[in-house]
Amino acid sequence: MITGLHHINLVVPPSTLPLAHAFYGTTLCLTPRAVPHLQRNTLAWFDIGDSGQQVHIAFGKPEDFSHTSSRHPCFKVGSMEDLQRLQGRIWEHFERGGEDAPRAADRPGEKNSGAEGVEYPTRFFARDYAGNRLEFTL
Repeated sequence: MITGLHHINLVVPPSTLPLAHAFYGTTLCLTPRAVPHLQRNTLAWFDIGDSGQQVHIAFGKPEDFSHTSSRHPCFKVGSMEDLQRLQGRIWEHFERGGEDAPRAADRPGEKNSGAEGVEYPTRFFARDYAGNRLEFTL
């Protein structure tokens, strides 16, 4: 039966793979991986540590970006210190701005933008440069 996730696929506007490499590779510290030769300029793949899991980035259609969606992947982080460090990196990138900057990010030390309740773990949210919602938790 199902034992885990191999990859998730997120969509971004055409011609923005360099922005994906800057955000997912540099800000989130995911490791770029080779894509199939014939799809080199249409996909970006990233390894999530040595888990065997991946994030795939592909080009979307204009309607994919016409509204704000609550659909999102949730990335698990190894420790509270790592979670805080990652939130700080994302917030710094958000404040610094630029084409590859997150569109939104929860400010470190403040309430996160998700639903509240004792059922929810320690977490925070951001939206990448294409508007994809991302959740990060322990």
